[in-house]
Amino acid sequence: MQNWADRGIEVKGSICDVTCREQRVQLLDKVSNAFDGKLNILINNVGTNIWKHSIDYTAEDYAHMMATNLESSFHMCQLAHPLLKSSGAGSIVSTASVAGLVHVSGTSVYGVTKAGIIQLTRNLACEWGKYGIRVNAVAPWYTKTPLVKHVLKDKGFSDELISRTPLGRPGEVEEVSSVIAYLCLPGASYVTGQVIAVDGGFTVYGFQQPDY
Repeated sequence: MQNWADRGIEVKGSICDVTCREQRVQLLDKVSNAFDGKLNILINNVGTNIWKHSIDYTAEDYAHMMATNLESSFHMCQLAHPLLKSSGAGSIVSTASVAGLVHVSGTSVYGVTKAGIIQLTRNLACEWGKYGIRVNAVAPWYTKTPLVKHVLKDKGFSDELISRTPLGRPGEVEEVSSVIAYLCLPGASYVTGQVIAVDGGFTVYGFQQPDY
């Protein structure tokens, strides 16, 4: 692991259960105190899924995914707004999903939360642009994270995934994080309200004739 202290960079960490409103408030209070009421970047990257047929979801499943994936991101944006505004050039990047753009089986509630993230991104970009706050999102396809390791181990599933992905493989974590990093950098200073699919071409894949 890189030692950031050796590079003169101070790194602070804080534990927060983003499904808990009180803990979200406490976290942003700590951020405000640590950075004199200013914040340059907010990345909403918490998410979970429960793979089920739509008819099988319980009220508890629905509430848990809504709180984790969508409510937490919305509230974090609200809490961060004055800090980002004070910085004069704040950037919010949220992790959505291709499931918020197209159908992905077993993810109906998850897809609703990610579609919500996408629309929230567009709304806040328009509403907060006057404060110099840029708001964007990335929409990954299956990426090698702990959340999906178990399904990627299923050869039948993995083969089907690859068959629907022009680049022929799932994504790597670094391939998503590098796009997030770009959206936070000065090079993206005129990019806002955008949702970038990091999906190996999955969302543009249509019908491919055999032998072509």
